[in-house]
Amino acid sequence: MFESRSAGRPWLSAYPPGIPAELDIPRLGTLVDLFEECMTQSASRPALESFGTRISYAALGDTAEAVAAWLADQGLVKGDRVAIMMPNVVAYPATIFGALLAGCTVVNVNPLYTPRELTAQLNDSGARILFVLENFAHTVVEALPDLSLDRVVVAGPGDGLGLKGRLITLASRHIKKAVPAYRFPAGLALRFDAVINAGTGKPKIRADIGPNDLAFLQYTGGTTGIAKAAMLTHRNIMANVEQSRAWFRVSAEYGEGKVMVTALPLYHIFALTCCFFFFMKIGACCLLILNPRDADGFIKTLKSTRFTHFSGVNTLFNLLINHPRITEVDFSKLDFVIAGGMAVQATVAQKWKAITGQAIVEGYGLSETSPVVCVNPLDLPEWSGTIGYPLPSTDVAVRGLDGRDVGMGHPGELCVRGPQVMAGYWKRPDETARATTPDGYFRTGDVAVLQEDGQVRIVDRMKDMILVSGFNVYPNEIEDVLASHPAVRECAVVGALSDDTGEMVVAHVVRRDPAITTEALRTYARTQLTGYKVPRQVVFHDALPKTNVGKVLRRALRDEPPTA
Repeated sequence: MFESRSAGRPWLSAYPPGIPAELDIPRLGTLVDLFEECMTQSASRPALESFGTRISYAALGDTAEAVAAWLADQGLVKGDRVAIMMPNVVAYPATIFGALLAGCTVVNVNPLYTPRELTAQLNDSGARILFVLENFAHTVVEALPDLSLDRVVVAGPGDGLGLKGRLITLASRHIKKAVPAYRFPAGLALRFDAVINAGTGKPKIRADIGPNDLAFLQYTGGTTGIAKAAMLTHRNIMANVEQSRAWFRVSAEYGEGKVMVTALPLYHIFALTCCFFFFMKIGACCLLILNPRDADGFIKTLKSTRFTHFSGVNTLFNLLINHPRITEVDFSKLDFVIAGGMAVQATVAQKWKAITGQAIVEGYGLSETSPVVCVNPLDLPEWSGTIGYPLPSTDVAVRGLDGRDVGMGHPGELCVRGPQVMAGYWKRPDETARATTPDGYFRTGDVAVLQEDGQVRIVDRMKDMILVSGFNVYPNEIEDVLASHPAVRECAVVGALSDDTGEMVVAHVVRRDPAITTEALRTYARTQLTGYKVPRQVVFHDALPKTNVGKVLRRALRDEPPTA
């Protein structure tokens, strides 16, 4: 159990008026309690908007109840894992709530994963049911020989949107040609609409769950670069929602008429907590953006919607401010703009403020912390370049290699303790122990400085993780793929700065076959890696720099300027 300390918290004196140092975490309950609260207080309000259509809390609740009933009919019980492999479509939040009502643990899956990546995650989690958008069903079919799934539920992008939704799904298939051919074995797969029909009208399902039960397995490379799942409990997520609500000083009354632009994918922890659960808590509406990389379509949606809140990562802000029609968007109703996932660049923050009139309020978090640890004050006049102050009921410490606090103004590893910190890594007690200090802090692996006023500034990452558009990329995984190519003798992967993605992947390769080309290696990598993990550049060497024990010196490679 987390025990807070009142001493040694210089940030408390800088808290804006009305923000408490501590919250009553035990009273918060579970995400099922949050669901019930939404249905009671906000039933008639719009909960979701997608493709220009709004879905009420009551309608979202009915769909979630049907999903829960169907899962129970499939024999799923408390603690069973349900995987969701979708972008931001209406079926996603309904499935999340349905799985939680049934007492299941949700496994969020990046829909852009390759069959190899999908297999690793589903098998590690032990997921029994997979919900997938039909655009990505072909990946599941390819991975099936190595999977052990009870059922697969296939959704269309317009599911849940009535007649208009059916037209949207048909257009996706036949006009945009966005659904590659797939065929599941007989009896394994069914449509999302069939699930809803089967579950509608059945008794409500309420599993006997408590705050310490697992709500999510959130996969991350953590601080070591080894892909693993952070075990996030109902208490973790509920605590972070309440911490955020207290920081921004908002209530259910505030949520009336508020709309959060939810462009970040819900399978990312930032969007899941900060865009979805937080805005559900206050009865606001989530504007679901299916594909924010379609800048023209994104701008068109923003022009046609009265939105009041915006969240994003640096690359998303950069995409928008460089669009020729950004000035046609009405930003006058914005209450605040939140950034996370990766560091915001100063030039991007300045251009955003000049165009929209709103400063970017930057925060910091990780999958392991549900995610928010620190955030800047809401009334920030200009982007600060810091990650702000620790949230209520949160302790941070900056420590050296010896585990001792380094003192104000000195860099060290940022360590976090609070009710939002995960229960541990799924089936990896050794990794959990490695990431936890004797006094209960989580070691983030990030180098930070604690300033005199209690603000925290991130200096650098301690590990070799590469951050591409806010997504973690782990060199070991890419090196394993490249090294499997017969023309590669050895390789090392590092990150380099990129104007459009923050960082990019650069592969340094010693060839076995001198005829192998950069494009041939990139093409090979694409067969086994999600697009953002594929090396943007490949640099060929006669030999890689190594230590005296033969370990590749990634730092030396990182210091080399990337070639064109």
